Amino acid sequence: MKTAEDLRQLLNRIDHRGYPAYKDTKGAYQFGKYVLSIDHVQGDPFAAPSKLNVRVPGRIAGFPQELYDKAYKRISLQDYLTRNFWSQADQYSFQAKGSGKSGMITVTRCGQEVLERTACTIDEKSGDVIIRFEVGFPANGRTINARELIKILYDFLPACVEKALCYRRLNPEKVQKVMELAVDQETIRASLKEQNLVAFVANGAILPRESGVSQRPMKGAVPFVSPKSMEVVMELPYKGRITGMGIREGVTLIVGGGYHGKSTLLKALEAGVYPHIAGDGREYVVTDATAMKIRAEDGRSIKHTDISMFINDLPNGKDTIAFDTEDASGSTSQAANVIESMEAGAKAFLIDEDTSATNFMVRDELMQRVIHRNMEPITPFIERVRELYEKFGISTIIVAGSSGAYFEVADVIVQMDRYVPKEITELAKEAAKDYPVLQLPKDGAKLPSFDRKIRNNPGLKNKGRIKIKTMGKDGVMLNHETIDLRYVEQLMDSEQLNALGNIVKHLEENVFNGRKTLGQAIEELQNQLDTQGLKAICDGGYLPGNLAMPRKQEIYACLNRYRRLGTSRG
Repeated sequence: MKTAEDLRQLLNRIDHRGYPAYKDTKGAYQFGKYVLSIDHVQGDPFAAPSKLNVRVPGRIAGFPQELYDKAYKRISLQDYLTRNFWSQADQYSFQAKGSGKSGMITVTRCGQEVLERTACTIDEKSGDVIIRFEVGFPANGRTINARELIKILYDFLPACVEKALCYRRLNPEKVQKVMELAVDQETIRASLKEQNLVAFVANGAILPRESGVSQRPMKGAVPFVSPKSMEVVMELPYKGRITGMGIREGVTLIVGGGYHGKSTLLKALEAGVYPHIAGDGREYVVTDATAMKIRAEDGRSIKHTDISMFINDLPNGKDTIAFDTEDASGSTSQAANVIESMEAGAKAFLIDEDTSATNFMVRDELMQRVIHRNMEPITPFIERVRELYEKFGISTIIVAGSSGAYFEVADVIVQMDRYVPKEITELAKEAAKDYPVLQLPKDGAKLPSFDRKIRNNPGLKNKGRIKIKTMGKDGVMLNHETIDLRYVEQLMDSEQLNALGNIVKHLEENVFNGRKTLGQAIEELQNQLDTQGLKAICDGGYLPGNLAMPRKQEIYACLNRYRRLGTSRG
């Protein structure tokens, strides 16, 4: 391995030369306490910054093993170190001067959720810490300014590594608190199953967010307080005893006037599938890890999906057992979203009336009288919601502000009143007695068929190397094919979309062969992700620093919206 002095001499030799000479720096260098690797060098100072990584050996990093001996602890510590490194690097970014992106030093900027990312990884055996980051190699115009890069690599970077990645330089109490919070959150998640709960919202939680573009907690917001009738106790190893609202398995209805906090509560439950950092306000809001937000999605593609549980006997004679369309309606898209989430293993559905297709959710009594059941191809969700729980073990949490139709089928009804929840089940059930009883369909729901064989799309490979481009949280492009993910609302970070793009590419190139079903292909992939992490989807052994792990449910959601997905019924 080359030394730091070798790199310095090389930089001095190429100073004032044309920018492409920076390519010679690619490689690994021993920098005393750590190894610096230059993995990719940008083509010019205006291009995307160069990609580097630092590996700090476990004996130097010095983190006690009990801080990362479980996967969820390791992910939390990695998240903490990424935030630390960003904070340090941000102080030095652009302190080295030059044109274009010269002097930029940056690493993933984490949001409120704690996600498994490639920006920082800790080897669970050796304790080695690796941080992956980007640097804008300095230039004057397009002429190398090696003296400024030397300043970055020999002055700024060692300070960042020392202050952000070495345990002896950190506040041990803060690091300990990170581990303790991770353990407490995991304890709540395990307790959900033990107490037959779908979700838990701690008393004192701050659910409203700062704004539509900020996920930070709103200042002055009303702290959450559970109705006494729904209060449950969680005994946590470090926090001790906490109380909060337990949402039990079954059908839960959240009602109330506009702007009283219904959707705010649902949004917190959607995000509760992930842990949150201390100070977020939702640290102790935990939802079943498989829960899926279900909504209408006009215009999406559907590939040979069995939506017959909800839609049958279409006037055009179209097959609803293998329903296929490039332009789904609100009702067919929401039906497909339900079925696809079942296939993905979701044990809870989260639904907001505001983002649902009305004709999919309910048909009132007057409409049933005027339009007879045998003239209506849609079996509304209200007529299946009890079966979904009693037959398939899938709970549902529904937000409703204008229709009381779900009063009859709900197990628990919660009214949000100025952000304060009140349990009104008995009152609402009594009021519902004055209305006609819901008429259920004669035929019970059958488990949908998930037997879709997946073949690869030869068009991708025929065009040469598959290029991946991510558009924030809106979608991902493979060459010129866009996968629209705007309405997959539990994708919290654009780096999850980076990972999804690589996942689709990996499956297209290595797994889809026309013999496996979609479920079999994703289960095979999930096993690889569980054992190898995101390295499993990266070619050539190079692990970029801009990936975050999506849930299995989002992998299904991405592939089901992939218009070039080659599907056929087995």
